[in-house]
Amino acid sequence: MTGRILTMRSAAIPGVVLALVLSGAAAVSAQSLGEVARQEAERRKAVAAPGKVYTNDTLRLELPPAPASPSGTPAPGAPAAPGASSTPAAAPAPGVAAPGAPAAEPAPLTEADWGKRMTDARAALSRSQIFAEALQSRINALTTDFVNRDDPAQRDAIAAERQKALTELDRVKQEIADEQKAITAVQDDARRAGVPAGWVR
Repeated sequence: MTGRILTMRSAAIPGVVLALVLSGAAAVSAQSLGEVARQEAERRKAVAAPGKVYTNDTLRLELPPAPASPSGTPAPGAPAAPGASSTPAAAPAPGVAAPGAPAAEPAPLTEADWGKRMTDARAALSRSQIFAEALQSRINALTTDFVNRDDPAQRDAIAAERQKALTELDRVKQEIADEQKAITAVQDDARRAGVPAGWVR
């Protein structure tokens, strides 16, 4: 009987040991699962935090500066240096002296140039003389008409017209004097320039 009891106890020991091992494994497994759950919760909290949002403005600010151009000109999109003009300096037009450069000597007048100056001056004088003659004829006619009129109102009207013609004649006579001086000035300029007299005839 005693041997039987011992045999039964011996048979029960492995079962107890197995139960203890299993319960320990379950405890270890439960502890590992709890730790994993806690780490997962912390990871989700970190992921739930809003990430950085990229926009055109932030990308533009974070772009590295463009390398300097070897020719010295600013790279496209780079701000110009303070005081520098964005447009190149305009080249002087052909035939125009650059600022600060000595003025070029004017080209000497040709025979055609001198002839044109004299022709224009004489044509202006001729027009003024013809106009003066027409005014004088108008004044003479008005004077005759004034003498032959008896009506005071008509005489007053004729006198007013005659006075206007006389004022205009005085102006034209001054023009004739100025144009005669202009012709003399052309002749004097030609003489000082040493051009032949036939160029200004």
